[in-house]
Amino acid sequence: MKKTLYSIITLTTLFGCKNYNPEITRQELKEDISYLASDSLKGRKPGTSGDSLSALFIKNKFKDAGLELLADNGYQHFDVITRVEAGKKNNFEINGEKAVLNKDFVPLGFSANKNTNAEVVFAGYGFDINNDSLKWNDYDDIAPNGKWVIAFRADPDLDNPMSPYAAYSNDRYKAMTAVDHGAAGLLLVNTVDFDKNDKLDKIKFDQSISSVSIPVIQITRKLADKILAGSGKTVEELEKELSEKMKPESFAVSQKVNATANVSLKKVKTQNVVGMVKGTEKPDEYIVIGGHYDHLGMGGPGSGSRKPDTVAVHNGADDNASGTAGVIELAQKISEKPLDRSVIFVAFSSEELGLVGSKYFVNNPPVDIKNIKAMINMDMIGRLDSLKRLSIGGTGTAEETDSILDLTLKNYDFEVAKNPQGSGPSDHSSFYFADIPVLFITTGVHDQYHTPEDDVDRINFPGEEEVVNLVYDIASIYGNSNQSLTLKKIKSKQPNMSRRRMKVTLGIIPGFTSNVQGLAVDGVRPGGPAENGGMKKGDVIVAIEDQPVTSIYDYMYRLAKFNKGDRIVVEVERNGKKEKLLIEL
Repeated sequence: MKKTLYSIITLTTLFGCKNYNPEITRQELKEDISYLASDSLKGRKPGTSGDSLSALFIKNKFKDAGLELLADNGYQHFDVITRVEAGKKNNFEINGEKAVLNKDFVPLGFSANKNTNAEVVFAGYGFDINNDSLKWNDYDDIAPNGKWVIAFRADPDLDNPMSPYAAYSNDRYKAMTAVDHGAAGLLLVNTVDFDKNDKLDKIKFDQSISSVSIPVIQITRKLADKILAGSGKTVEELEKELSEKMKPESFAVSQKVNATANVSLKKVKTQNVVGMVKGTEKPDEYIVIGGHYDHLGMGGPGSGSRKPDTVAVHNGADDNASGTAGVIELAQKISEKPLDRSVIFVAFSSEELGLVGSKYFVNNPPVDIKNIKAMINMDMIGRLDSLKRLSIGGTGTAEETDSILDLTLKNYDFEVAKNPQGSGPSDHSSFYFADIPVLFITTGVHDQYHTPEDDVDRINFPGEEEVVNLVYDIASIYGNSNQSLTLKKIKSKQPNMSRRRMKVTLGIIPGFTSNVQGLAVDGVRPGGPAENGGMKKGDVIVAIEDQPVTSIYDYMYRLAKFNKGDRIVVEVERNGKKEKLLIEL
């Protein structure tokens, strides 16, 4: 404890004195990225000491530059779920013989915390598919009501990247199918084709607080064979029969299972860091400049790492120490010469967990959000290549953006790719869906993205310096113009969908991490089915065709049953009241 306290005091002292160049310099960018991406911070995962020290570092940089610290002395505190763990009550018994947690069985992260003592039915792959091109129902010849269902994971067409079964093959979907057929619990087992080694999954948090309503447990083939012993068939034999016949084979099993699933969602505390330079002429109008400072910690399964089997510091030098350093440099420069409008600088936490920090900022703004005139987001700006390729998103979210970019870009030799969309996989999306014009500046993804190799020695510091100077030029026009930007809502292009994706869409932006019982609607695509049917941003979808929706997974499961042109009734909760909308897909 003394060492930790000493480190914090030392860090505060070190960055408490004014010792910076007000101009944007590659040397200071290097110093800031080197600290944020150092091994000592262990990947800046929300809720860790590295997260807290990063936030303190950024706050002291803001304070040193003379920024007014907003919210709680520069911090916006909030809770975020980072993982799910097996609880102490997990249990599995057959004929009085106990199975061993993590050796024979494991609960899935979205399982209900329940005990079920019931008979078992075997339901093949757990499918109930009925569309024009494919029919397969594993529940036709069994009575699953009030019983355990044992089913294979994945699908019988694994080698086919365009498999028609793929849309129905994930674990959540199969759990929802079991729920709809009245099952009391679901036991999932790997086929040999799916996993020859038959490893039990590590419990993972899938960024949804919602569980299904029944216990869902993965069991080994060895344990499954014990349950199926009375049928005279093994998992491997059944798998072979199903793959040869390519049609259902389901039956009752003369066996009872008494099992309890127990999982626990773990919350941690983290914070955005927020400071402001007051405007000289229009102090009550605001420009936001931001970037996230969190990363993946030590990586590992479920972390988002592209090398999930490697547990090592994911330094995140480009993602997104580079953007955070850019925010700090701009705060220092604008503080020396304020703009007409006020500028709020934000380092967001928990972007990697689903834009949680930026959503929190938008839902709990330290100023009147109606007076925020624009937001500029920098995410991964440190890897400008030899062709000087730069991507700028959100260019269609304001009438004036193209002319402003043309004016500023003529002073640079970037090869710019523009994207008009205001939505995307970074924090600007949260602002766009709050009706704020946005820009998303990035030098793009690279091979080291979300791996332990995203290190400071790979950063192009002269290139980043140039990118940050461009952002300053854009921010200066935003902050000094007599006119405000004119918001434009962009019609999203419908993507080409493979057979492994959903056949239809409502045209909404779902709230993946929203703390609601249902699916929060963070945005509605102009001209899409949802908008045409009267759905609005802020609605919470609670049912589709009278079937409950508690999460993004329920939503995908329900929607996958319909086809283009179908009319469906979607029930939403709006301002505390429920309303039914008729939507044509």
